Amino acid sequence: MLRVYRTIKDVAGPLILVENVKGVKYGEVVSVEMPSGEVRQAKVLDAESNRALLQLFEGSWGLDVRDTKIFFREKAQKLDVSRDMLGGIFDGVGRVRDGGPRIIPEKKLDINGQPINPYARDYPSEFIQTGISAIDGLNSLVRGQKLPIFSGAGLPHAELAAQIARQAKVLGDEASNFAVVFGAMGITFEEANYFITSFEKAGALERTVLFLNLANEPVIERISTPRVALTAAEYFAFDLGMHVLVILTDMTNYCEALREVSAARREIPGRRGYPGYMYTDLATIYERAGRIKDNPGSITLIPILSMPEDDKTHPIPDLTGYITEGQIILSRDLHRKGIYPPIDVLPSLSRLKDKGIGEGKTREDHADTMNQLYAAYARGRDARELAGILGESALTETDRIMAKFAEAFEERYIKQGIDQDRSIIETLELGWELLSILPREELKRVHQEYIDKYLPAS
Repeated sequence: MLRVYRTIKDVAGPLILVENVKGVKYGEVVSVEMPSGEVRQAKVLDAESNRALLQLFEGSWGLDVRDTKIFFREKAQKLDVSRDMLGGIFDGVGRVRDGGPRIIPEKKLDINGQPINPYARDYPSEFIQTGISAIDGLNSLVRGQKLPIFSGAGLPHAELAAQIARQAKVLGDEASNFAVVFGAMGITFEEANYFITSFEKAGALERTVLFLNLANEPVIERISTPRVALTAAEYFAFDLGMHVLVILTDMTNYCEALREVSAARREIPGRRGYPGYMYTDLATIYERAGRIKDNPGSITLIPILSMPEDDKTHPIPDLTGYITEGQIILSRDLHRKGIYPPIDVLPSLSRLKDKGIGEGKTREDHADTMNQLYAAYARGRDARELAGILGESALTETDRIMAKFAEAFEERYIKQGIDQDRSIIETLELGWELLSILPREELKRVHQEYIDKYLPAS
């Protein structure tokens, strides 16, 4: 039922306080008709007794308290979805950017979605190739997984996000049934242009849907962006049976917007000023990824966040780590060395990697090479640090070899070009080349049959 009010009590920036209203619900979408006849959209931030607090998507300039009409339609924010969205570029609430043709919807879906029933969830077990060795070889991404990337200010997470979006693919017969949904929040115009041109040059735009919220656009739109992106992903995955990779960057900007809205509502703040319900709010986003039994589609989620002051105990990475299945951590030390992508493989972890690798998925030697490379690199790093303290002469011959291995591992395995797309077979072969640096008696984590079959002759 449509209800119209002219009872605006107060306006503060994009916030409008309306009095003497009835039956208003939190999250309801509202139309605001200006005296000029222009109609803007707003969202209910708070509703209590006979008052409602609204936030405008477009801002409140030109608003007249006496002559502005508020239309309550008793409906949640919805997204028009269609297969034709592939290749499209949209704003943070799902409107076509840059005057492109409007999507003719096949469905209109509530952007808040519905949580996947835990009983209906299927266990992730298929490999997704990103083309990046430090991820594919050591921290493999599995279909239906939630694997965040923890970055920091000045680190190349935007470039890494774009590279994963361009290169990611599923292997086998379902390769053509794969799509990427890319959601960016609070980015600059230059970053938005970089993402668009990057996908266009690589020819990846036709299988990608972009939702871009710029830094100068409303905060309330930033809060909608990840939900809009996941709603599109749910349509592709669970209605059309596709495999969808969702990349959300930067979740720190999302959480800052959440804190700003919470402050506007005068809520009691939690840790570092963030709202106490931020864990629940993030869970409503992250837990929309996964697989459903008897449904061929899947949603795999890579949220990217920049840790304030590189602090892993900050509420945003801390809460994200509780909800997701591991983390990829970018290293400032590797970045200073000129290594891209600067992925620190030792503290990084993919909790589901063992389920997505092995014979029939990647190759039968994958688990062994992964464990051996990790162990040798950890020992090589220790040896390198010891040499820095006591001098190289204090090292044993084996430790010198391990330190040499650590340098080669960073320069050849972790480091790769920003447009270099390595297949999983190339990554595994490169791993064996590096293992050939080590004495055979140090290959304690690899079965002898794989050593005989794959280790290059020295």
